[in-house]
Amino acid sequence: MISTMPAPARTSRRRVLGILLLTATIWLPRPSLQSAESSGRFDLNRYPTSTEPFPLAITGFSGEVLSTLRFDLEVAGCKAVSETEAQLILAGSNAGQVEGRLMDRNKSIVFSKAYNGGAPRQQAHALADDVVKALGGRGVAQTQIAFKGEITQGKSEVYVADYDGHNAQKATSDGSIVAAPTWVPGKRALVYTSYRLGNPDIFFHDLSGSRRPLSRQAGLNTAGAVSPDGQTLAMILSKDGSPNVYTMRMDGSGLKRLTDNRQGDSSPCWSPDGQTICFSSRSGGPSSLYTISASGGQPRHLRLVGVSNGTEPDWSPDGKMIVFTTQSGGRFEVCVVPAAGGEVNRLVPGEDPVWAPNSRTVVCARRIGEGNRVLSLLDVPTRQTKDLPRISGSCSQPTWAR
Repeated sequence: MISTMPAPARTSRRRVLGILLLTATIWLPRPSLQSAESSGRFDLNRYPTSTEPFPLAITGFSGEVLSTLRFDLEVAGCKAVSETEAQLILAGSNAGQVEGRLMDRNKSIVFSKAYNGGAPRQQAHALADDVVKALGGRGVAQTQIAFKGEITQGKSEVYVADYDGHNAQKATSDGSIVAAPTWVPGKRALVYTSYRLGNPDIFFHDLSGSRRPLSRQAGLNTAGAVSPDGQTLAMILSKDGSPNVYTMRMDGSGLKRLTDNRQGDSSPCWSPDGQTICFSSRSGGPSSLYTISASGGQPRHLRLVGVSNGTEPDWSPDGKMIVFTTQSGGRFEVCVVPAAGGEVNRLVPGEDPVWAPNSRTVVCARRIGEGNRVLSLLDVPTRQTKDLPRISGSCSQPTWAR
């Protein structure tokens, strides 16, 4: 566990007066860009939505702590620059423990903290999250992801890792093919598909080690997605013919078919209020996105202006956007569209996109060669990307703990 405390401060009257003045201004309305530039204070409005990276200087850190801070903050939409170019300065040290001071260009302190407990990398993650919080965002440097990792030809397992790919641990030992891992909201547990019993079945896997089958219908059982309240599973079953969207309660009762499409459906995901499911379907020709009430009814085509197809949707936790994959000429791209449909924003090459809990960062898979993929983090507003360290083989189908 990382604990924080104020870093030792000088006791000069000038320093105390500066801190008191800064504290007094924190509660004032956010400054405009003009007033921020003239006063030397940083522009609080610039970070959350700007497509330009936020200029930030990082000084005083070394080794793993420095590289971790740079990675975390660049993933969060910042850019490491010199002090003369910076809107904010993150100064500190990592001799024994990580200490950090976030300052504006006048060297007025935004916050000053020391971090102890845990490894230096964990302390650096905690500091990075505090910087993002000071900017008005939500840090994700202390979160986790899970993903499918290829072991050998025809065999794969589910892995769990820190969000930056470090400390990857094999979560399953099925010795077969696994697919479509997804986190159970609010729990240290996953739902995934495995061929370990000879058929593609869906399993619930508690990371403490227990596991139980959730769906073992004849044919395909895959693409399990757990509702935000953790009570209902949406999935793709082919027990009645072509793959369609079904739901059932997590105890296995209440199985209900939602779609009836001969061409096949895939990749259901939930709206954050748990009322609607978005999925991909070929019912109108090329794969496109549709939504349907979780209680059933007529599917509604989601308008995608600017692309001809869409698969692998994921609904942002704030409910505003849907990220998905489009394919053109053998090229896969990650895109976003408003949850109600409309103009599509093409972002970067990639597939299997999933939102982070902050509704700003996306993890996806990027092709790097014949049959090989690497996981990559994307800051959606700035389109900055960072590849994650690879385990042996290809990594794909990531999912983010929420």
